[in-house]
Amino acid sequence: MVLVDTSVWIDYFRGVDSPQANRLDLLLDEERVVTGDLIIAELMQGFRTKAQITIAHKIISSLEYYNLVGKEIALKAAENYRFLRKQGITIRKTIDVIIGTFCIENGIKLLHCDHDFQPMETYLNLICV
Repeated sequence: MVLVDTSVWIDYFRGVDSPQANRLDLLLDEERVVTGDLIIAELMQGFRTKAQITIAHKIISSLEYYNLVGKEIALKAAENYRFLRKQGITIRKTIDVIIGTFCIENGIKLLHCDHDFQPMETYLNLICV
């Protein structure tokens, strides 16, 4: 099971030839790709045309869905953020800490192209593909 971060979905829908977008293309046929509320919100706000929205909605709606943040994940994400700060690392976006924490807590791999996840791999055992 792989959760795909918004950073990869954006490249995928823009047709960017990146290793992560190409990997997503393969994963959609080979693996259980999942999504969640925060990723959907970030992704869908970026489309400009009805046609783009329709295509993205169709693909996203076909995936297994999770609520990424609830009380327990919110508390654990705050703990992870504080831990990383003590290491001298500041994650720029709270949503990234929540997404990373959700994956860690649920044993779900993450596909991303956002350097904010690297410290979570190094210090918090986030598994990335």
